[in-house]
Amino acid sequence: MSQTASHVPSVAGLPSARLPLRAPGGRLSLLGSVRVLDLTTSLAGPYATALLADLGAEVIKIERPGVGDDSRHWRPPELAGKALWFSAVNRNKRSVTLDYAREEGRAVLLDLARRCDVVITNQLPKVQDKLGVSYEAMRAVRPDIVFVALSGFGQDGPRANAPCYDLIAEGYSGVMDLTGEAGGDPQKVGTPAADLLGGQDAALACLAALMDRARTGNGHFVDVALVDSMTRFMAPRLMSYLGSGDLPQRSGAKDSVIAVYQVFATADEPITLGLANDNVWRRFCKAAGLAGLLEDPSLRDNAGRVAQRARVVGEVARVLATQGRDHWLALFSREDVPAGPINRLDEVAADAELQRRGLLYAIDEGGVPVPQVGLGIRFDGQSAGYDIPPPDLGQHTSAVLTDLLGHSAGRVAELKEKGLI
Repeated sequence: MSQTASHVPSVAGLPSARLPLRAPGGRLSLLGSVRVLDLTTSLAGPYATALLADLGAEVIKIERPGVGDDSRHWRPPELAGKALWFSAVNRNKRSVTLDYAREEGRAVLLDLARRCDVVITNQLPKVQDKLGVSYEAMRAVRPDIVFVALSGFGQDGPRANAPCYDLIAEGYSGVMDLTGEAGGDPQKVGTPAADLLGGQDAALACLAALMDRARTGNGHFVDVALVDSMTRFMAPRLMSYLGSGDLPQRSGAKDSVIAVYQVFATADEPITLGLANDNVWRRFCKAAGLAGLLEDPSLRDNAGRVAQRARVVGEVARVLATQGRDHWLALFSREDVPAGPINRLDEVAADAELQRRGLLYAIDEGGVPVPQVGLGIRFDGQSAGYDIPPPDLGQHTSAVLTDLLGHSAGRVAELKEKGLI
């Protein structure tokens, strides 16, 4: 893994200039024999294929000529000529422009699919059928294809063809109803959670399908829905309601089954505090000087503390307000009490451990340090590097058609003249 701490001086004012600058190379090769045809756009699908690409898969990203992935147009912010939302989920992919709404372009697409192990799409079922790129069409040219369909509501049922974005899926799942302060409005999660969870599920399901294909020789049709993924994320809350009948309400995350497990103000910045078992509770009380709570037999177990949550929270809040964040975090670290800061994104970006582990780094694109949030999974001590920066639109069209399909330069020029690529 080639990595250096130097930065690009001409853009030294950018936060990305303070990240370790990583050279190409050191890419993981666990999926080095897998080729993925990526028909997705926006965020959830590209995130799925980004995960596969980080693990070593060859990803061929099909984009509309002259237009490209929708997220290319989600700007500002932008850097090095690309929208940063696009750059966040499109490294290690080759971009091919192809108009497969036309018969000749669709023939090229199916020829590519014949040479791929996986096809991933986020098109609605009716669009797949209209364009002739459904599972049945792909299976006709590659019988053992792993076809992953990622949508809002799944590939069947009355909502199958309804449009859906992250915001819509979060609303369906119940997470928005439980996010926010008591008495306040429901709130969206601060990151596109349904998109990222759905994309992660699509990558996970793809790997499972590939493992089974290696064992049986059979392809698979994988159906991933953002609403399903986001609802599964709510499993602890949903299970608690289903098994008790108690309907939780928005409370600013102050109604956990654990007492105490929430945010507290200090004399300056807030902290998180998780007293998840009786031993931690005792260590906390000793460290914070709360002898009265420690000696109270009615608070010796979590059930007792939950029953007297208001009293316990009030006492803890009173003590924590007497000192600043750094004082409490240092003390709790020494005493093995789970606590932490509530970091702003600038603080997250400056986290030396996240940088050391290879999660946060920058790519040099024409003298501009383009930030990347990496895979976050290490294999045998190695973090995932990269070979291909987020591509320009259609950057690899000629190379893919020539190398993979054997098209001559004349044939590539002909397709370009027809506006197909």
